[in-house]
Amino acid sequence: MSYRLSPRASLRGLLLALLVCFASAATVVAGTAGASTLPTLSLSVTKSSLSLVGPPPPSGGANVVLAATGTKEANVILFLLGPGSTQAEVEVFLANKSKAADPNNASRFGAIVFDAEATTGQPAEAQTFLAAGQYLVLVGEGEGAPKVRASFAVSAAAAPVMLPAPAATERSIEFGFRGPSVLHDGELVRFENEGFLVHMDIAFPVRSRAAAAKAVTDLLVGDEKGINKLIAGPPVGFAGPLSSGAYQQETITAKPGWYVQACFMETQDHRDHTMLGMERVIKIAK
Repeated sequence: MSYRLSPRASLRGLLLALLVCFASAATVVAGTAGASTLPTLSLSVTKSSLSLVGPPPPSGGANVVLAATGTKEANVILFLLGPGSTQAEVEVFLANKSKAADPNNASRFGAIVFDAEATTGQPAEAQTFLAAGQYLVLVGEGEGAPKVRASFAVSAAAAPVMLPAPAATERSIEFGFRGPSVLHDGELVRFENEGFLVHMDIAFPVRSRAAAAKAVTDLLVGDEKGINKLIAGPPVGFAGPLSSGAYQQETITAKPGWYVQACFMETQDHRDHTMLGMERVIKIAK
């Protein structure tokens, strides 16, 4: 469950650095649409610890709020343990760098159901659906493998709260994106992994539609120098790597303009998903 974006260090470093500076525009919001009607799971993370603020909500829709102190980039993951799996097994798995480098290997123990970044001074929040079960909270700094920082149980609700209906849904598949190519500032959007593999969903801004089209071409052939020249600002983190069937939704607050939506996960033979077609031009409009 590493956060390697690609084997090309310069592009990976650039995107990560920009994402840290920007603190994930899509998820760092003052209030997600419909959040006030949802139960809240509040997590407070530091460089070496994580704590739950109050008890976890029962199963159903929840607004996950992340607050960070003393950390530049904390990837916070909610991992739902599968039947018969234990925290000890996950910790052994994470300690094995070769196996943990591919998050798809974690499917034998459970599923990544939520994945977002928290940055000091900039609370992040997004909505997800929490099934009843035992959860581990994994926190990773930079590109290092995440560590288990906390665990909690979600009890089964008699009448689970449903998430508010999004205005749009973006779907990741092998190997592409489905859904509207125009998103609007202020609308609630769901980002869902409908593929069999783990996928992430980010978008980086470019200056024009023509530049976006060129960036798509460069990503397909792995031209990192070309991409570096086209990126016009920090990327938007819609969703970190999620397991098949997982989703989260948030209010779009990114600056209107042209973006390239992409997944920088890797295949087993170390090809970026972008080289297999997981990129496309999208527009964020007012």
